[in-house]
This record gives sequence, C-alpha cells and structure tokens, in this order.
Amino acid sequence: MTRIAFLGLGKMGLPMASRLVQASHDVVGFDPVEMPRAAFAQVGGKVARTAQQAAEDAAVLITMLPDGKAVRAAVLDIVDRLAPDAIIIDMSSSAPLGTRALAEALQKKGIAMIDAPVSGGVKRAIDGSLAIMAGGDAQAIEKVRPLLETMGKSIFATGAVGSGHAMKALNNYVSAAGLVAACEALRIGAMFGLDPALMTDILNVSTGRNNSTEVKLKPFVIPKSYTSGFSLGLMAKNLRTADDLARALGVPARFSHVTAALWEEAQEALGAQADHTAIDVFLGNPEPPADRDRNLVE
Repeated sequence: MTRIAFLGLGKMGLPMASRLVQASHDVVGFDPVEMPRAAFAQVGGKVARTAQQAAEDAAVLITMLPDGKAVRAAVLDIVDRLAPDAIIIDMSSSAPLGTRALAEALQKKGIAMIDAPVSGGVKRAIDGSLAIMAGGDAQAIEKVRPLLETMGKSIFATGAVGSGHAMKALNNYVSAAGLVAACEALRIGAMFGLDPALMTDILNVSTGRNNSTEVKLKPFVIPKSYTSGFSLGLMAKNLRTADDLARALGVPARFSHVTAALWEEAQEALGAQADHTAIDVFLGNPEPPADRDRNLVE
C-alpha cells in the first residue's frame, strides 16, 4: 500500500482516485467542493478537510486540477508536508513550460515531479482504460507505473518533464481540428442533399476517418444532443496551451492559431460549460461577426 494524496475530485479525478482505492491503495482525497468529497468517501476513500491534511506524509501526490497555475499554487503550499523523496504526479492539463519551471523548483527540495495528463474522458476514467502520457525521470515513472496502470490502459513515457503536457495539448489540437472539419463537412453535405448518417458511415471506412467521425458524430452531433461530457471551455484551454507552446518555440503554426481563435470565439458565444461537440452550433451560425474571418487569419 502506498499513501497517496489526491487533489481534485472532479469529473475525472473522482473516478481515477476511486480506482486507486479499489486497488487497495491508501488514498486521501481533497476537493474544495463537498459533493465530490462525500462521493469519494462512499467508495472507501479517506477525505481530508484541507489539501495540507491530505498531503501529510504522502509518498505520492496526484493533482487533477483546472490548470497549471492551480497546480503550482497547491503544490508549493503543501510540498513540505509530503514524505521524504515523495513523487508528485500532475495529471491535470497544464502548460508544459510552466510544468518544467515547477519541476525545477521541486527538484531543489528533493521532490521528483512527473506530468501525466490523460485522454479518454469520464467513461474511460471509470473503467481504467485512459491513455496516459507521462513525462519526467524514467526511474520515477517506473516507480509509479503500477499506479498509472490502475487508472489507464495505455501508458506512454514521452520524455523529459513537461513532454506529457505538451503531448496532451497537441493531441487535443488534432482532435479539435478533426471535429471542426467533420461538423463542417456534414453541414456542407446536408445542404447538397447527402444524408449525415450515411456520410458518417462513409467517412469511417475512408481516409476522412478520425475520432470525431467514429465516436462523436452519430451520438452527439447529428441528433444535436451535444452531451459528450467534455466541456467546450476545457477544449479551448487545451488548444490555447498548444498554440502558446508553438509560439514560445517559434514554430510556424498558422492552422493552430486559427483553430485556437475559433474555439475561443465559440466559448465566448456558447459559454465555457457548453459541451465541446456544441462547436457544431457555433459553426452553423448563419450570421457570424463580419470581422471573424479577418481576426482568425491574423
């Protein structure tokens, strides 16, 4: 049994922490909201009143928080309460350059940090089949691999610390771009007289196949239910992370700039809590702002 502190019991954090409890680990969870704390207690997890209490003598600290800034603030506030030689695993969707800076600060305290963001959504968090992208010291990753394998099915060591967060953001960039292309293709095809369901079937056995055509169009986009469970705001945040990384590295990435700007406009129009598949609604706006295309190109 490894004493684990788990900060962030939201939609993803709660099922992930619950799987660790089911694997007989000693997990102390904390979330500022009462409801997820109560839900975690119901599955057998220990609940702390504060993040500091959760971190007391923990050998592993796992964070699943809104962004890297929240992670940095939480970690630096409690790092001195961890057990000696503890390992911190940030499974949030954080900015990779910020992760590197935090890892350097923690290294001075003798604490190793791994960034291990996930992909797969709530359903795969529940059944433990997430894809996990782990960046950091190879020995530290191997030490916590059994914990990662409890929460995920596919574990990838991506390289130096920060590389996991970079890969997560870039994965979501590719995913979001595919969803936009698929939604626009259905709208164009429907206007011409093609059946959207038939289009989806054809795409899925053709070169246009992607995650969105396979798992998002028929359940969420075509019936206009927009209930995939992943928010538009989170997608927009990940796209901004990917685009900021490109800019910081000086990599020409014009389509990344366009995509990030498009999703930020959709978030402004529909709200951050809208489902990310509702980008289809934004794309179908018959009267977009006159300067939208100009702004995206810029």
